[in-house]
Amino acid sequence: MPTGHLHLVCGLICAGKSTLCASLAEQPNTIVLSEDVWLKTLFGPDMQTLSDYVTYSKRLQGLLIPHVSTLLGTGLNVVLDFPANTLKQRAWLKALIDTAACDHTLHHLDTPKEVCRSRLRDRNTSGSHQFIVSGEQFDHVSAHFVPPSADEGFSITLHTP
Repeated sequence: MPTGHLHLVCGLICAGKSTLCASLAEQPNTIVLSEDVWLKTLFGPDMQTLSDYVTYSKRLQGLLIPHVSTLLGTGLNVVLDFPANTLKQRAWLKALIDTAACDHTLHHLDTPKEVCRSRLRDRNTSGSHQFIVSGEQFDHVSAHFVPPSADEGFSITLHTP
């Protein structure tokens, strides 16, 4: 049986990653796994700082490599709504791809910061997301963003507004 296709996303907070993931998950034989949903469910009250996020996200990554590999091995397509925004974040995703020996697409959403900030304000006001992200947190996380490059070994699709 052929392996499923793995979809990954890269972009600033509120760039449209989750929206794209939901759209990709509408394809037959496809599921989406959302980091925000898993983290909120498993560790919500314990996640108070960005350092907490890093700690709990790393725990989740270790669990998901064998799980997602198994899903892909059954032929299921998997959309990972996890940020692939830094070299370190993409390293574990590359390990997942290598372990699963699957085809993949890294979707890079190149949305301008001003658009992301506006969406973040709207999202925070509406309360429609699992986590509230402050402007200061947005700036801190955005400062660590590294656009993907072809030499990292990913099949990259660029999305621009």
